[in-house]
Amino acid sequence: MQALPHNYKVSASAEPESLITLSSKNVDDIISAPPEEFGGPGDQWSPETLLVSAVADCFILTFRAIARASKLPWSALECEVDGTLNRTDGVTRFTQFNVRATLTVPAGVDVNKAEKLLEKSEKGCLITNSMTAGSHLEASVVTA
Repeated sequence: MQALPHNYKVSASAEPESLITLSSKNVDDIISAPPEEFGGPGDQWSPETLLVSAVADCFILTFRAIARASKLPWSALECEVDGTLNRTDGVTRFTQFNVRATLTVPAGVDVNKAEKLLEKSEKGCLITNSMTAGSHLEASVVTA
């Protein structure tokens, strides 16, 4: 791992009625749109589904690192995350993420150890640990 801090850069672009193109260096672009719940088409990734997918992705990557360090053999990990968006204290935000993980291990592996490593992975996921991170806007308006 590289020394901290790490910085990640993503850009987004759109026109008034277009889908949004998300870009980052060295990866394929992702197309995004509002979800059905917000009047969107429901057939593209949305900020909401991207956030929930980041929780699932981070959980698996965290488990992979922890299992490797703990020398736990495993053959598959499936993770499904349900994110609940609600309005609390006058703010619309995600209020809960429920992570369901199914780990497949070879015969003879210590199941208790595997369960503890799954729990450790939940606590170590940097995405869920970052959910209270601040945000700062630097805005400019350009006249065409």
